[in-house]
Amino acid sequence: MNPFLNEYDTPFEIPPFEKIEFKHYEPAFEIGMAEHLKEINDIAQNIEVATFENTIEALERSGKTLDKVANVFYNLLGSNTNDDLDSLAMKISPKLSAHNDSILLNKELFKRIEYLQSNKKEIELTTEQSRLLDETYKRFVRSGANLDQKSMKRLTEINSSLSSLSVQFDQNVLKETNSYSMIVDNQNDLEGLPQEEIRQAALLAESEGHEGKWVFKPTRVSMYPFLTYSTKRELREELYKSYIQRGDNDNEFDNKSIISEMVALRQEKANMMGFDNHSDYVLDNTMAKNTSNVNKLLQTIWKPGIKKAKGEVEAMQEIISSEGANFKLEAWDWWYYSEKLRQAQFDFKEEEVKPYFSEAKVLDGAFDVASKLFDITFKERNDLPKYRDNIRTFTVEDKNQKVIGIFYTDYTLRPNKSGGAWMNTFRSQSKFDGEIIPIVVNVCNFPPENSDGVSLLSFEQVETLFHEFGHALHGLLSDAQYPSLSGTSVTRDYVEFPSQMMENWAREPEVMRTFAKHYKTGETIPDDLLKKISAAGTFNEGFATTEYVAAAHLDMAYHTSKETIKDVDLFEDSALEELGLIPEIESRYRSTYFGHIFAGGYSSGYYSYLWTEVLEADAFYAFKENGLFHKETAEKLKKYVYSAGNTDDLMTQYVRFRGKEPEMDALLKKRGLN
Repeated sequence: MNPFLNEYDTPFEIPPFEKIEFKHYEPAFEIGMAEHLKEINDIAQNIEVATFENTIEALERSGKTLDKVANVFYNLLGSNTNDDLDSLAMKISPKLSAHNDSILLNKELFKRIEYLQSNKKEIELTTEQSRLLDETYKRFVRSGANLDQKSMKRLTEINSSLSSLSVQFDQNVLKETNSYSMIVDNQNDLEGLPQEEIRQAALLAESEGHEGKWVFKPTRVSMYPFLTYSTKRELREELYKSYIQRGDNDNEFDNKSIISEMVALRQEKANMMGFDNHSDYVLDNTMAKNTSNVNKLLQTIWKPGIKKAKGEVEAMQEIISSEGANFKLEAWDWWYYSEKLRQAQFDFKEEEVKPYFSEAKVLDGAFDVASKLFDITFKERNDLPKYRDNIRTFTVEDKNQKVIGIFYTDYTLRPNKSGGAWMNTFRSQSKFDGEIIPIVVNVCNFPPENSDGVSLLSFEQVETLFHEFGHALHGLLSDAQYPSLSGTSVTRDYVEFPSQMMENWAREPEVMRTFAKHYKTGETIPDDLLKKISAAGTFNEGFATTEYVAAAHLDMAYHTSKETIKDVDLFEDSALEELGLIPEIESRYRSTYFGHIFAGGYSSGYYSYLWTEVLEADAFYAFKENGLFHKETAEKLKKYVYSAGNTDDLMTQYVRFRGKEPEMDALLKKRGLN
C-alpha cells in the first residue's frame, strides 16, 4: 500500500509520515504525473465552451496526488535529507520540470484560458475569481504559451537543465559544508570561548570520531560564536575562509561552472520571452516592476549604509590600535571587534542575553503575540504524525476553538538539513471544494540543547524565529477560496512583508518581558539589560546593510549581464568593486553558496527583503501610533495582509490596511540611517 495513493487516514489528513518509505516516492510521482496529465487533457479537450468552472476551477482541482507526494518529498529533501532522497531529487526534478512545461505549453488548454481572459468583461466573477483568471493567464504567457513549437521545445530543455542544476547546486553546498571540520586539539586554542560553545564543540568532535578534541564547522551556529569570542586570530581566519570558500574549492562540490551555465540559460530564456535580460523578465511580475526601481532602492540605502559601515571600521581599528596591535581589520575580525565595540558602547555582552532567550520561551512569546493580535491559540499535540521525533506539533484554533491549521516547528541544527531558515507547507489552505486547513512547517538551524537540555538563542536568532513565524501566520491565517492564491502565493517582493512585520514585536521591551525569562531562575530579563538592548538596536547596522545590499547587487549583476560569464570569481569581484564594497566586509552570500538565487526562487529577487522592509517599517508605525495590540489595527492587518493571500492587487491590499502607500523614511529611521 502506497500512502500517497490513498486518502490519508490520519487526524486532519496529515501525511502519515511513519508509513511513508523511500520506495513509495518514485511510483507516486510517476502515477501522480500520469493522473495530472489525464486531468489536463480532459480540460483541454472538453468540447463545451470554456467557462470559469470547467477550465480555471478544473485546473485548481487537478494534480492532487502529485501535490501530495511533492509536498512531502521536497519538504523532507530540505529538512531531513539522505543520499537516497538526494539521488531521487536529481532524477525526478527534470521530469517534474518537463511535466509542468507540458501543461503550461499546452496550446489547446491555453486557448480556453485565453478565450476567458478576452471575454472577461462578459463573465460574472468575484474579485478573487477575476484575480485567479488574471494570474492563470499571466502564468501561462510568462511560461511560453505564445511561443512557436521550436521555441517551446528549447524552453522545455532549458527548464529541465535549470531544475537539475539548481538541485546539484544545493546538494554541493550542503556536502561541502559537512565535509570541512576545523579540529582543535590544543585547549589553549579555545581561549575566549564560552564554556557552552566549548562543550558543543567537544560533542561535535565526538560525533565525528575525534574524541578529546573540539570541532568547529562552517555553519552560522558553530562559526559565529567562534568568530565573536575566540582570541586566536589565525583560527578565526581559517574557519571564516572555510565558510566563504564553500563551493569554490575546485573539487567535486565546486559550483562555479553551474553558476555560469545557469546564468546563460536564464539569459537565453529571457530573450526567448521577449526581455533583454533575466531581471527584466522576473521583475515584470513583481511590485518593483523593473530593474531601475530596484537599483534606485538599493542605491538609496547603500549610500548611508556604507558611510555608517566605514565609521564602524574606524571605531574597531581604534580598538585594535589601543590594544597595541598593528594589523589592519579584516573580514574575519569583524565579529570579534564589533562585540568589543558593543561592550564599550552599550556595556553588555551577547552572552549576557542568551540565558533569557530559551527557544521554548521565545516560541511561547511568538504564540502570545499572535493570540493578542489575531485571536488564535496554539495547542501542542503529541498524538499527531511527524517526520522526526525532535520536532513539535501544534493545532491552531480560532476564537471559537475551531482548528484552522496545523503547525510544525523543526528548529535544531543537524547535518542532513539545509542551511538557513524557512517556512513551507505540506498542504495549502483553500475552501472552494470544502474547507481545507493548511499544514505549515517552520525550519531553522538553532543551537543544540545545552547541558541543561535547553537551546539558548542569540537575539538575532530570536528575530529569525519571529520572522519565520510571520511566514507561518501568512499560511495559517489564509482565507482564500483557491489554493493558487492562498497564503504565501504572492510575489517575492511582498512575501517577506508579513514575516518581517512580526520581527517588530520581538524587539519591543513590552513583548520581550513576556518571553525573556532566565532559563534557570525564571527571572524576567532586567530592565537595565532591556534598555541596553534597545539602545543597541541599530548597532552594527552599517555592516548589516552593506553586506545585504552587496548580495542584492550581486544578484542583479548576474541577471542583467549580457556577457558570458567565464570566470565567476572575477565577475563577483568586479561587481562588488563597482558597487564600492569595502574589503573589511564580504557580501552576505558569495556566489558559490548563494542558494537564494541559484537553488531557490529568489533570482533577481534578493532585493525583496529590503523592498518589503519599506512596507513593514511603514506598517508597524500604525501600531506604534495606536498601541502594539490595537484591536482595530490588528483586525485590518489580519484581513488585508495575513488572510488575503494573493486574492487582490497587493498594493491595493496594503493601502486598505494602512490607508496610504508606504514611505521610505520609516525604513531609514528604523535602520538608524536617516
